[in-house]
Amino acid sequence: MDGVETLATTAAVGSPDETQRLWVPHRMVYVADHHQPDHTDCPFCAAPAKADDDALIVARGKTAYVLLNLFPYNSGHMLVCPYRHIASYEEATPEEIAEIGELTQRAMQAARAALNCDGFNIGMNQGEVAGAGIAAHLHQHVVPRWASDANFFPIIAKTKAMPQLLGDVRDAIAAAWPHP
Repeated sequence: MDGVETLATTAAVGSPDETQRLWVPHRMVYVADHHQPDHTDCPFCAAPAKADDDALIVARGKTAYVLLNLFPYNSGHMLVCPYRHIASYEEATPEEIAEIGELTQRAMQAARAALNCDGFNIGMNQGEVAGAGIAAHLHQHVVPRWASDANFFPIIAKTKAMPQLLGDVRDAIAAAWPHP
């Protein structure tokens, strides 16, 4: 390289661009070498052993539980997880499937009551190739949506505005959780 290329390359390193970055180096354990957690280091296996507010758990059932996503797409983004460390919906028992469905329905009711949302995105990414960040432990996403939640920020500023803190959202949803 000549001096011009070296200077141009050096000037570009660390130069700001339009993309905002959230540095989360602790996530490398799930990204590096395609590591998928087993039951000994899985955050979805560890969460039920913690206090609800520490683990962001909003409700517990017999075979599954609901917690807030630590990296939400929107405020109130919840995950419905079986307690068992299984990777696929096909491995779930009929009881787990029924409770995941019931908890998903209650999560929607609680989010409507606590957050006044207009709709939801609900789904499961099965396997790494399908986009599952933690493919080794089955989980269903329940993402509240509002008519006004789509704005220029993610497109222009590459930034997602989160209007509430996770702990505050957890408290509001847990308080609004419908009991049978």
